[in-house]
Amino acid sequence: MAEFEILSNREAGKKKIKKTPKGHIVVYVGEGMKRYVVPISCLKNHDFQKLLEEAAEVYGFYSQGGILLPCNEATFLSVINSKAKS
Repeated sequence: MAEFEILSNREAGKKKIKKTPKGHIVVYVGEGMKRYVVPISCLKNHDFQKLLEEAAEVYGFYSQGGILLPCNEATFLSVINSKAKS
């Protein structure tokens, strides 16, 4: 299974967020904007690429501190889990 970390905005405010580990990217997902740290190997996943394309259409290419994905958490986790199985 892919390794990723989940921190909600509230938790992020209470904890000092570590730097993003080498070989990973930060994405924010869902209405609660939960923070996920995902391996860059996810970029090879066709469905994850689709999410990134949607993010570019909705939010543009500029993002400070992480990528906002315009999907719910269930969709995101389904994409990540399908990548881990392949």
